[in-house]
Amino acid sequence: MEEQDQIVARRKKLAELEALGHRRFPNGFQPRDMAAALLAAHADTSGDDLDARPVPVRIAGRIVGVRDFGKAAFAHVQDRSGRIQVYVRRDEVGDRDFEVFRLLDLGDFVGIEGRLFRTKTGELSVLAARVHYLAKALRPPPEKWHGLQDVELRYRQRYLDLLNPDVQRIFRVRAQVLQGVREFFAQRGYLEVETPMMQQIAGGALARPFVTHHNTLDMDLYLRVAPELFLKRLLVGGLERVFELNRNFRNEGISTEHNPEFTMLEFYEAYATWEDLLTITEELISELARTIVGAVKIPYGAHEIDLTPPWRRVAVKDAVAQATGLASAEVDDVERLRAVAAARAIPLPPGAPYGKVLAEIFEKTAEAALVQPTFVVDYPVEISPLARQSDRDPTLVDRFELYVAGREIANGFSELNDPDEQRARFEEQLRARRGGDEEAHAMDEDYVRALEHGMPPAAGEGIGIDRLVMLLTNSPSIRDVILFPQLRPERR
Repeated sequence: MEEQDQIVARRKKLAELEALGHRRFPNGFQPRDMAAALLAAHADTSGDDLDARPVPVRIAGRIVGVRDFGKAAFAHVQDRSGRIQVYVRRDEVGDRDFEVFRLLDLGDFVGIEGRLFRTKTGELSVLAARVHYLAKALRPPPEKWHGLQDVELRYRQRYLDLLNPDVQRIFRVRAQVLQGVREFFAQRGYLEVETPMMQQIAGGALARPFVTHHNTLDMDLYLRVAPELFLKRLLVGGLERVFELNRNFRNEGISTEHNPEFTMLEFYEAYATWEDLLTITEELISELARTIVGAVKIPYGAHEIDLTPPWRRVAVKDAVAQATGLASAEVDDVERLRAVAAARAIPLPPGAPYGKVLAEIFEKTAEAALVQPTFVVDYPVEISPLARQSDRDPTLVDRFELYVAGREIANGFSELNDPDEQRARFEEQLRARRGGDEEAHAMDEDYVRALEHGMPPAAGEGIGIDRLVMLLTNSPSIRDVILFPQLRPERR
């Protein structure tokens, strides 16, 4: 039957339910029991015991399967915990309720009152005594509730994709990750805060922002690319340990690793150094894996990822040398790097300085090989305008990025708290912007003023929650872990 024919048939049944005295979409039925809890609590209870000592049941959910035998039928009802089999027999529920049941389709919502019993095959089921119509699905379900197979449709119609228990599991893990992060930092004395989502200056990261306009103030505002500069203002104000879990927005490409709207954890700790953050990061991610997944060795694609601390460290220059076959001296030569970029068709911004050239080559040649957890360190100062210079080499900063499964998961550093040096870095970024680098950082006079009031030595870090959930759920695309990812307009 074509979909439109099914819609007509379902609407006809809805009219018949109305004729029987039911509201089109009633309200008020309250379930008491959950499918998974019933199955777990009575997994070892025999059929004889269930008959001798009846267990009353009151459940509600979506009908995801029906086998009709004329005067009786089996149905599978699914709630948020799982699914359970229901047996509906005319001589048990009566003519009226049985007629109601016969007017229900796959996808409809039903309430069932009855008791537990075991079928002849031994399956724990519900013997219905009452059938309550709750809501009708006017459109038929996709592919018999096995979940959508078309990838584009899965993301566009997530409400149907979630009918697949494996998809639901991903988002339950995501919720556990968010809860676990909050508990981790609360136990360590951090304060959860919220900072502006609309900002007058797009600061805190090298990225292209989304622009909006405030009508009353007649001014352009930017959806934030990062909360960093506001969180560090809080360090100035005496909040020594802060974190934020929230959305960032970057007007950039869409891929399996990038969504314009994404969730970030950022945390800052006064008197900490970048090396302290390495330990915190190892503890956080390995603890999340242990408590949520149940292991620190987890599958990802064709690999087994070992999250057992400590993790490997490698300098960004060494990673590029290993990936390209260049000698160390060649990696220090910007013209040699430009030649490598040209030979490998790696685009470079006009007039890109050494640090930018190195970073672009690293991204295109070295990232994919960093499968096991790896801290990449010793980043050039040119691409780290908010990080503190290294005491051992002024051309570098005290910064790291964490890579797992070939993609960046985290970025952290000791914070630059010298206001004069910060102003000079911003001015260098302005020169890069005038030279054509659209992602260069803007000048933020108020942030410099805040630093002039004194900010304690500190370290801070950002961790991409979406990519972390991808890792913990073995998901190949960021769209798999965002409920409603950004998509191109639907073609009709």
